[in-house]
Amino acid sequence: MQLLQLLISGIAQGCIYGLIALGFVLIYKATETVSFAQGDLMMVGAFGGMLAMTLMGFPFWLAVPAAIIGMGLFGVVIERLVIRPILGQPAFSIVMLTIGVGYVLRGVITMIPNIGTDTHTLDVPYAGQVLNMGSLVVSAEQIVVILATAILCGGLFALFKYTKLGIAMQAASQNQLAAYYMGIPVQRINGLVWGLAAAVAAIAGLLLAPITFVHANMGFIGLKAFPAAVVGGFGSLPGAIVGGLVIGIVEAVAGFYLPEGFKDIAPYIVVLLMLVLKPNGLFGEKLRKKV
Repeated sequence: MQLLQLLISGIAQGCIYGLIALGFVLIYKATETVSFAQGDLMMVGAFGGMLAMTLMGFPFWLAVPAAIIGMGLFGVVIERLVIRPILGQPAFSIVMLTIGVGYVLRGVITMIPNIGTDTHTLDVPYAGQVLNMGSLVVSAEQIVVILATAILCGGLFALFKYTKLGIAMQAASQNQLAAYYMGIPVQRINGLVWGLAAAVAAIAGLLLAPITFVHANMGFIGLKAFPAAVVGGFGSLPGAIVGGLVIGIVEAVAGFYLPEGFKDIAPYIVVLLMLVLKPNGLFGEKLRKKV
């Protein structure tokens, strides 16, 4: 029963990692670059939901979609004003730019008086509620995280499988030049991908906030979501979720059974083992070049 309790906790935490890793994978598939701003976009989304409830007086059920939509639009703006002008430059330049975007977002939030330097709570209607199943206790926050992740994954599957927009996104991720010649607006698609990645990051932040509070440094969790994307395979959306679950479960089990400190390094040990045994990740595609 104790192990089952740890597994549920690890799965809930892994869902958060998986959602952030989804943003990594979405942007990588669209632009073949890695955005290290995902964690900070998650942080901004959490602050957006919190401020919508405290400053604007929105109820929880209105603040959540408002924050998600707002972050989606913010992601589109970032792509248009910051990322698009340097497309075509070496991938390292874009990676460094995304790191800079993350630092700027964190700095701007920190400079907001009485908000950026404090730790805040996100008042959710299910806070403090638990589900007792014998000796197994599951918090409502964990249940909501798992259910929300499952629903979001189903929505993304339907988007990419049954809609023209989703099919266009897949085409652009496979070959941007060919997609452009087939009449697909590749630049607009890239902007939508960044918006979708930012919206997913906001969902992760809103799900994480009731568990770990809202503060300017909560975006550092993105450093653990990156191993989730590597384990699952950088080109696979399902792999991002599976990789997140693997990292979350390993972290939970290591934190309980192993000496103090192993919890923080366990995700990176898993990544090293994965790179040695299966460099493309669990669901990664094998790329071949003909010479």
